[in-house]
Amino acid sequence: MPSPEIRRARVDEANLLTDLSMRSKQSNGYDDAFMAACLEELTVTPDQMAANEYWVADADGICGCASLTVDGATRSGEVHSFFVEPELRGHGIGKLLWRKLRERAAAHGLDYLVLDADPNAVPFYQRLGFEEVGCSPSGSIPGRFIPQMRLEL
Repeated sequence: MPSPEIRRARVDEANLLTDLSMRSKQSNGYDDAFMAACLEELTVTPDQMAANEYWVADADGICGCASLTVDGATRSGEVHSFFVEPELRGHGIGKLLWRKLRERAAAHGLDYLVLDADPNAVPFYQRLGFEEVGCSPSGSIPGRFIPQMRLEL
């Protein structure tokens, strides 16, 4: 695999990002019923792409994505839609995307980042320096809570 280029996602790639998000999440062992419940939350729309920074890792096709939402009033950012093709995990794609998000957070002068993590992704985010600070209600599954994480910059 060639080294991926990290670039801004294009609006015409919204469906590709949604498909990647669904494949990556399901690879954590979730069944089809769970995934159907997550479809709306994991769908990437042109409006979301216009309101947030979406980045992709592109190596002859999109192999990873991540998004940053900036809140200038609180000097904070939220990381979301952070997914890598399941068969390419462990190849440094997540680290490249993370480097870009850190670069963008610094450019915006952010003090901290937050995210709501899939429980299976907590170790990955901890390796990036995030700490669990609580829990948030799932945006897809009523009654389910997921880890809330924070990183001081």
